Amino acid sequence: MGNRGMEDLIPLINKLQDAFSSIGQSCNLDLPQIAVVGGQSAGKSSVLENFVGRDFLPRGSGIVTRRPLILQLCFNKAEYAEFLHCKGRKFVDFEEVRAEIEAETDRITGSNKGISPIPINLRVYSPNVLNLTLIDLPGMTKVAVGDQPLDIEHQIRDMLLQFITKESCLILAVTPANQDLANSDALKIAKEVDPQGLRTIGVITKLDLMDEGTDAKDILENKLLPLRRGYIGVVNRSQKDIDGRKDIRAALAAERKFFLSHPGYRHMAERMGTPHLQKQLNQQLTNHIRDTLPGLRSKLQSQVLSLEKEVEEYKNFRPDDPTRKTKALLQMVQQFGVDFEKRIEGSGDQVDTAELSGGAKINRIFHERFPFELVKIVFDEKELRREISHAIKNVHGVRTGLFTPDLAFEAIVKKQILKLKEPSLKCVDLVVSELTALVMKCSVKLGSYPRLREETERIVTTYVREREGKTKDQVMLLIDIELSYINTNHEDFIGFANAQQRNTHQNKKRAIPNQVIRKGWLTINISIMKGGSKEYWFVLTAESLSWYKDEEEKEKKYMLPLDNLKLRDVEKGFMSTKHVFGVFNTESSRNVYKDLRQIELACDTQEDVDSWKASFLRAGVYPEKDQVDTEDTAPSETFSMDPQLERQVETIRNLVDSYIGIVNKSIRDLMPKTIMHLMINSAKDFIHSELLAYLYSSGDQNSLMEESADQAQRRDEMLRMYHALKEALHIIGDITTTTVTVPVPPPVNDSWMQEASPTPQRRPPAAAAPPPSRPPAVSGPRPGPPLNPSPAFGGPPIPSRPGPPPINAFGSNNHQDPFSAPPLIPSRPARIPPGVPSRRPPGAPHRPTIIRPAEPSLLD
Repeated sequence: MGNRGMEDLIPLINKLQDAFSSIGQSCNLDLPQIAVVGGQSAGKSSVLENFVGRDFLPRGSGIVTRRPLILQLCFNKAEYAEFLHCKGRKFVDFEEVRAEIEAETDRITGSNKGISPIPINLRVYSPNVLNLTLIDLPGMTKVAVGDQPLDIEHQIRDMLLQFITKESCLILAVTPANQDLANSDALKIAKEVDPQGLRTIGVITKLDLMDEGTDAKDILENKLLPLRRGYIGVVNRSQKDIDGRKDIRAALAAERKFFLSHPGYRHMAERMGTPHLQKQLNQQLTNHIRDTLPGLRSKLQSQVLSLEKEVEEYKNFRPDDPTRKTKALLQMVQQFGVDFEKRIEGSGDQVDTAELSGGAKINRIFHERFPFELVKIVFDEKELRREISHAIKNVHGVRTGLFTPDLAFEAIVKKQILKLKEPSLKCVDLVVSELTALVMKCSVKLGSYPRLREETERIVTTYVREREGKTKDQVMLLIDIELSYINTNHEDFIGFANAQQRNTHQNKKRAIPNQVIRKGWLTINISIMKGGSKEYWFVLTAESLSWYKDEEEKEKKYMLPLDNLKLRDVEKGFMSTKHVFGVFNTESSRNVYKDLRQIELACDTQEDVDSWKASFLRAGVYPEKDQVDTEDTAPSETFSMDPQLERQVETIRNLVDSYIGIVNKSIRDLMPKTIMHLMINSAKDFIHSELLAYLYSSGDQNSLMEESADQAQRRDEMLRMYHALKEALHIIGDITTTTVTVPVPPPVNDSWMQEASPTPQRRPPAAAAPPPSRPPAVSGPRPGPPLNPSPAFGGPPIPSRPGPPPINAFGSNNHQDPFSAPPLIPSRPARIPPGVPSRRPPGAPHRPTIIRPAEPSLLD
């Protein structure tokens, strides 16, 4: 294994993985991918092989990597390789891996240099690797050869972009030292996807193949065409070394010797070579791991806090202790009673924010559902008038009546009172249903002891059912009492004299004018052609329905008077999830809103619809009745009454309305009181005072308090989870203290990468080539002293650093104008020997004429 840095990281990752697997979770580190980009035969595969420490990739001249190779490294005790296209086959010999890669490449692309974007997926299992993904990509080329398509340049470019555009991909931009860096396609494409240079590391290969007398020192010192993370030089094995089976370790030793012995690189040998590249990449992985630690730590800490309270109960837990069982039974029954009462009476703790339940739901039944049911009963106007007409005629018999008969009034009133039985019994049923659900919810805390929970639910539910029968008997008794005597002397009863003076439009007893009955959000359903559905803030008062833009009630959209309004049920639309009801005007000639005869109001739930309907009832807006059958079967005499009979019907109608209003008021007041007294309060008293005795009498205490297997397992798992979480937090703390984050280097002036780079910027202080290609500004007519102080430092930068930064870098900005046109590197003055800055400024402008002759002799 050649990568020592990775071996140092493996224990950290394994500790984290073990800590998380012990609590049944995955440690989602998502280590970044590492991709190599560069030209053909730049040494990309060699760089990857050195990182893995294994010799297994195809090598040769020309285009060797012709399909992307996605190499997944997986930590494992055994060492072997698997291909996705050879499922089930394990490769132990890495020579076979290389042969399979070559064979699979030829299978898709042919043997004549063809390429394909279809990746080869290789997975290497080893005890010496991290869980990483490495990507070996085809080299960038411009001219098609063999079976390659004419647009090979664009195909390979698209292939590279598929991988390196991901934010989790580190880019190794590989450029051979014997190629002009300014023409590096690898740097250009890396800059496109990583403009800030946070993910790009420049790798210079083939340093040992440069022309004699030249070097890449200025590139490696990041002075020439700088990158934010700089450049690292490596010396890979030659084809001869590979053919001769030269070991990777021997190659690393030879590389080390090269850097230490070369006069241009020996001062930075510690920052060069494959080990340093590995160290840089491993530091990036360490940075990534450390960046994920705060999120992992907060996740663990929140889990620990959520478990601490329960763990506290189990620290000194002994399942078979009879004292503990007795204590637990008393505590649980007491807690059950407290929870039941809190859910009925309301409480600040453990508030259910998802839905109405317990006392709040019973309150809604009492004051919204029940009144709504009562109003719906007595509102079939035509049917009621027909009944009154028949009653009057039947009371008079064969005689023609001169006066309004009170017997007809009593008959109609009693019939209407009898109709109260159904909604009253329905109200009791709804409350019983809610109480039963409440018992189930409160008994959840008894889940640790299934037998206790089952007995508690049975005993309390049975008691509620018993009380249900008594409550219904009492409700029936209330209605029978109302039937037994019609009290026409009631102070709220209008009497015959007043009934004759009232008309039907005055019988709506509205609330106090302008009293706000309800506020809330509703959606007005309007067709898309007329503006579409919109949500508004509605305010219902005793006289009007208004809607506003929002709850601040500053911008009023419309105000609708409640006179002659009725409610109507509307079917929910096919694609709609909302529940709808309609408001319309009984006067057929009038629109309700704009040109609409009816407005449809939508709520999120049916409960909200019922609640709004109940609020409209309080404001005097009633639901319509479907009277088609009534009209079809109505005898003709009903509609052709003589004036005297019509007056008598109107009088009794007003009397009935007045008296039924009194009865409704009385029933609406007494029903909640009856249910509360006979059922709810009685159930609370039973739970507090008698439930425990019933439990003791129902069976053996030991069987009642027998812990469920699930609970015992849950307790053990909770304690194990708690300790594992603590251990994981401890490990994260250790990793935080034993590793360091290396800050991102400061930005550099890499504007050279955006330009077309007309200047061939050469690394070596090579002979006479640079001057001709240098921009005119560089060869300015500025004589100056020779650059003899440090030609080795001064020479290389000149061709590629023609602008003002070089001057600034050496301590002077006197001559910025002549150098302002070309790109340049403004930073890194620290790398210049101390004596150079003071002597250099005057000579910098004159570099073009002096450098070339001086350099060869200095390098020699």
